Amino acid sequence: MNVRFMRLLLFFDLPTETNTDLKRYRDFIKFLKKDGYMRMQYSVYTKLCINADAAVTVSKRLKKNYPSKGDIRFMVVTENQYQNIEILNETHRLQEKITNINRMLIIGGGKNVD
Repeated sequence: MNVRFMRLLLFFDLPTETNTDLKRYRDFIKFLKKDGYMRMQYSVYTKLCINADAAVTVSKRLKKNYPSKGDIRFMVVTENQYQNIEILNETHRLQEKITNINRMLIIGGGKNVD
């Protein structure tokens, strides 16, 4: 079975001037976390999808749960395209290291002791 992982990238800028705005912001963040999104940067979240059909399902769920105010955009790319992102300051979050198409996770590090 050939699985083509996809990645949904979500970019948003939400108002936070009023208490109602702050509540909408917090509720949206709670939805994203509950739905399995990972924060890349303050207003950039990403979600790994098993295939293109799953990405469509995730995007439909996002469209049903976004706040009415603000600027919210998303795009879907292949996992290979996502892995080609150039990171200029060499900082990866642990979750980014774990959530990728590589199926091996090395815990620990340092030198091997023979």
